[in-house]
Amino acid sequence: MTWGNIVRKLTTAAVPPEQGFRSVFKTVDKDLVRWFPGHMDRGLKQMQHKLRSVDCVIEVHDARIPMSGRNTDFKYTISGGMKPHILVLNKADLIEKDMHDPIRKRLQDEFQHIIFTNCKVQKCSGVSAIFPLAQELISKSERFNRQEAEDFNMMIIGVPNVGKSSLINRLRVRYLNKGNASPVGAAPGITRSVMNKIKMCEKPLFYLVDTPGILTPKIADAETGLKLALCATLKDHLVGEELLADYLLYWMNKNGKHSQYIRYFNMPKPEDNILNVLTHISKLHNKTLRIRDYTNSYIIRPNFKEAATIMLKAFRDGELGKLMLDEDIL
Repeated sequence: MTWGNIVRKLTTAAVPPEQGFRSVFKTVDKDLVRWFPGHMDRGLKQMQHKLRSVDCVIEVHDARIPMSGRNTDFKYTISGGMKPHILVLNKADLIEKDMHDPIRKRLQDEFQHIIFTNCKVQKCSGVSAIFPLAQELISKSERFNRQEAEDFNMMIIGVPNVGKSSLINRLRVRYLNKGNASPVGAAPGITRSVMNKIKMCEKPLFYLVDTPGILTPKIADAETGLKLALCATLKDHLVGEELLADYLLYWMNKNGKHSQYIRYFNMPKPEDNILNVLTHISKLHNKTLRIRDYTNSYIIRPNFKEAATIMLKAFRDGELGKLMLDEDIL
């Protein structure tokens, strides 16, 4: 989808603030937010192959999208529901703490063990709880061919860019006082294949298998895909920075969060038209383009893509407030 097409859709779909904010986001087809490259399919098969040597599965997700962001097939395609399974909701610092209980309640039929973590904090209580809980669950489970093994093997799984590598590194520093064993990046797709076992702890002896981020092959609907993309589990250019910024604007307005972007971007009033917002951000940050007009003279235009990138970064860094994108479907 070209930017010109997006602009035409946005300008026809946007409703002026005085008439009320949009109640429905209609500007994208769900095919635009699908991304399941070959390495994900290969990674899934590798994960299933290594499962025989695994005692417990640690599933990591972004706390901002605890329902929409998850690959709901994981629990069954990876472990068949037979292995101890812990759901770790990372980046918990980016949502309000009073959302923890509603999230647990919403997921209680699917997960008995949910831990919230913030890998930016060296002494995160959630991170500290993972190994003791895993050890307890493994000791109570049927270990099949690993019944006599003295070590504990875990596999860490999740969709891209939810903090799996950061969690591994934080655990290694905590229990082994060693540096990074897994690459960390701001873009999805850093871990491309199932790695060898990584030593995590001496007493008890814990190993962990890192895996690539795996999305569900079929994204249920466009809004689910847009929430995934807002949290950077999809690469921005695959959807479009301007389109993502528009969905963020729509979501914040719909959920009564407009005061937060007004304050951060020093705007005079809420807006429902993303072009007005991006124009304001372009001016605020001096992000412009010099374009030749039909007279061969240069004219200055807002750089919408750069402005959208600034808006997305503000959301991802928590500058627009603690936003739990699944709040409306709890």
